[in-house]
Amino acid sequence: MKPPMYPVSCPVQPPPVERSGAPRWVGWMVLLAVLAALAACSPRQLLVRGVADELASQGQADEEDLGLARDASPFYLKLSESLLKESPGHQQLAQAVASGFTQYAYAFVAFEAERMAATDAKAAHTQNERARRLYLRAHHHAMAALEWSDPGFKARLLRAQAAESGVLKPDQVGLAYWAAASWGASIALSKDDADAVADLPAVVRLATWAWNTSPSHGHGALASLMGTLEAARPGGSAPMAAAYFDQAIALGEGRSAAPYVAKAESIALPAGDRPTFEALLRAALAASAARRDMSNQVMQARAEWLLGQADDLF
Repeated sequence: MKPPMYPVSCPVQPPPVERSGAPRWVGWMVLLAVLAALAACSPRQLLVRGVADELASQGQADEEDLGLARDASPFYLKLSESLLKESPGHQQLAQAVASGFTQYAYAFVAFEAERMAATDAKAAHTQNERARRLYLRAHHHAMAALEWSDPGFKARLLRAQAAESGVLKPDQVGLAYWAAASWGASIALSKDDADAVADLPAVVRLATWAWNTSPSHGHGALASLMGTLEAARPGGSAPMAAAYFDQAIALGEGRSAAPYVAKAESIALPAGDRPTFEALLRAALAASAARRDMSNQVMQARAEWLLGQADDLF
């Protein structure tokens, strides 16, 4: 279903001065068109759009205090989600909501489940189920925004053949990244669900379409996702996955901890290569120490935990 057109942006420019030779009714028609546009821009719509813009910009801001980020995230996400329902075509807000739910689920829910698995399997399962639902929530928002901007997008994605080389519009890449990342994360927590696992090729396809458009997206974040998906998919190539991770490290100029951790978990751990596993995690700790943003702090905590689990993992 094709989405309705946006109302004309406000404020609207005044009608041009009527030329001497033009019929008077032309000026009246222009004036009526302007008044109609002004009516479309109701105060409520203007307020919703203004708050949506502000929330979207806040979603792009970084928070250095991990505890504060955890405590503030639920309110921010619920408020942003409510505003998104009022302004479903707001792509920047949709991207902020999708990224917010994905990162919250990864950093504060799924990771907590992993840490408690050895001592309380039931509680860990409950946490994993919550994380899976949050990932799917993020995926829904990202895909809805892609569908809004490009009607029929999801149907084309699902019916596309593996060999098809799709390309996205530049403003769709961020949404596609978070749609694929959250989708893949939900599948990782749904390994007993055959229908969910069957969606993995579509996840890889979506990420590949984003890659074909902007391989450097997110200063290596998309490259790291490509590496994770390549390592996870049936028949995937470990050397190709490693190349993606190396590209992610280069794009992040070695200052992002995430690709080091991802490479350790996706390449070194399955290969049983403990020295490389530990070396990559130490590189992640060095990167997080050099740049104290929220992503690096999350990865610092994960790298430290994985190093502490090395005896059990190998």
